[in-house]
Parts: sequence; structure tokens; C-alpha cells
Amino acid sequence: MGFLIHGKSEYEFEDRLLAHLKTVIGQKLKKQECFFLSWTKTPEEGSGRVSVWLSPYIAVGFRFSGSRPPELNVAWVRTMNALSHTPRGLVVISEDDAIAYAKKNPDLL
Repeated sequence: MGFLIHGKSEYEFEDRLLAHLKTVIGQKLKKQECFFLSWTKTPEEGSGRVSVWLSPYIAVGFRFSGSRPPELNVAWVRTMNALSHTPRGLVVISEDDAIAYAKKNPDLL
């Protein structure tokens, strides 16, 4: 498990998901875009939803537990990037959900 570091807060994500988020977040911040990052907490985490405002003016970091970077799934990156341009902002979705979304929207591939 790795961590998204936002200001003084840390949010835990699985390393593979975090690597994909890092790519999408990096692309958006590079373009000076501000946006929400949102995800749903599991019952083990207390349930509920979390949204964090990301901006080029707020420090963001990524700390991974594994020593090797995972191979990126292009469909997952492109799907999350596409979703980031909706009113909800960047929504964390599973790799399987991203692939299903990409199949319904072949222009992403």
C-alpha cells in the first residue's frame, strides 16, 4: 500500500492504483488544472466518500511501498483522465470498471 500525500494529509491506496493516479494527476497538474479527486471508502475504512481538491498550488506527493513501478494499463489511465473532465472530477475506479468503460467508449483507446 502506498500513500497520496496532499498538503499535511496522507491517503492510502494500493500501489498499482496509486501509480495510475499519479500519471493522471501529473498530466492534469502539468496543464495547471484544478480538480476534485474522489473515492469511496470501504466498510473496513469506515465507509463514506472522500473528495480532495487538487491544485498546482498545493503540494502533492506519492509514496509507494513496492520497489518496482507497476506496468501501466493505458485504458485505465485514459478512462480516469476522461472522467476527470466531468463535473465530478477525477473519480477513482477499479481497473475492471475502467476497461468496461473503455470498451463502451472505444474512442478512448
